[in-house]
Amino acid sequence: MNVILFDGPQRSALLPLTYTRPIAEIRCGILTIHEKWERSLKSQCSYATQGYLSEKFEANVASENLFISGHLLPDSGIVGAIQSLGENQALIKDNTVLAFSCDKEVADKMLSEISQGKLNVTSFERIDYNQDISEINRGSDIFQKNGDEIKKDIQLLGLNPNGQSYSADNTIFGNEVYIEEGAKVRGAILNSDDGPIHIGKDAEVMEGSVIRGPFSLGEHSTIKMSAKVYGDTTIGPHCKVGGEVSNVVMFGYSNKGHDGFIGNSVIGEWCNFGADTNSSNLKNNYSPVRIWSYDTEKMEESDLLFCGLIAGDHCKTGINTMLNTATVLGVCSNVFGGGFPSKFIPSFSWGGADKLVTFKLDKAYEVAQNMMARRGLSLTATDKKIFQHIFLSDAFYRK
Repeated sequence: MNVILFDGPQRSALLPLTYTRPIAEIRCGILTIHEKWERSLKSQCSYATQGYLSEKFEANVASENLFISGHLLPDSGIVGAIQSLGENQALIKDNTVLAFSCDKEVADKMLSEISQGKLNVTSFERIDYNQDISEINRGSDIFQKNGDEIKKDIQLLGLNPNGQSYSADNTIFGNEVYIEEGAKVRGAILNSDDGPIHIGKDAEVMEGSVIRGPFSLGEHSTIKMSAKVYGDTTIGPHCKVGGEVSNVVMFGYSNKGHDGFIGNSVIGEWCNFGADTNSSNLKNNYSPVRIWSYDTEKMEESDLLFCGLIAGDHCKTGINTMLNTATVLGVCSNVFGGGFPSKFIPSFSWGGADKLVTFKLDKAYEVAQNMMARRGLSLTATDKKIFQHIFLSDAFYRK
């Protein structure tokens, strides 16, 4: 069966993270949601997403197709229920469409709807799903579910603990340390008593670092000297992290290389945080945070006590930047200067507490290309089209 992971109505609540990727490309745990489904189904998956993203994230349509909501995290129950769907059946929990099966003609129609942010399955036979599901509905779900997802991904990847092989050069607590081929770990303290610690291929943990699980370090990433890393944290591939982090999910290709604290946060790709950038993750009065919502286009009350920042791709901060509790940084935002900037920084904004101006597209291209070149990659013509769409989409908020 051909599998397509689709963007449902959850997408808008996951902005700005989903401005530059389908929901299924979100990393939670060790793997992205896309990678989880491919391993769970033992099948390649493509994407049904917004029209402006579909050139980069393509959909492959076959004679028989199984559409699965990209916000859904796989487990044995939901995988079995989805695999049991017949043609023109839709699996639904309450009012949430989890999956549906269809032929090529219907699939082409559904792709067109999804590209416009629509989804109508009233013509399908409804199959109700009554068990619990694990899902990503908002940005904070990513860091809140991250620890459990690390544990699940360890099993999904079939990893075997080998921490004791590194005990001569490190202090190892617990029996759930997983260090992959080519990784360098020396002079570190690794405590897996509360959850597994995973160090990916060719990653490095420098001397003096202290790490508590659950934790995952992606391939070719670096934990810098004397860093303090608390549990429920994922640092994706090709990242550099120093200072102090707690319950942070960094998707990949991003840097927080110096001292400063970030906690209870989600950070996209190609972000860079200047030295001594600090993000508050708890209000002084211990009350629930208010956070920007793209759904309602205003600050909304939440049930979150801890929330640091939700940072879209390509955002930057200058040295000594201070960020308020529950700050949302848009794509290609660049924040610097004294004081606390606004809790919502629209995409392509440049400045800080005193003033924000528009970060022009040509300058954004230049900065992105310069950063990506350091990793041997380049900003493509397709990437520039995506930037253009986001630039126009957030223009209203920059007024």
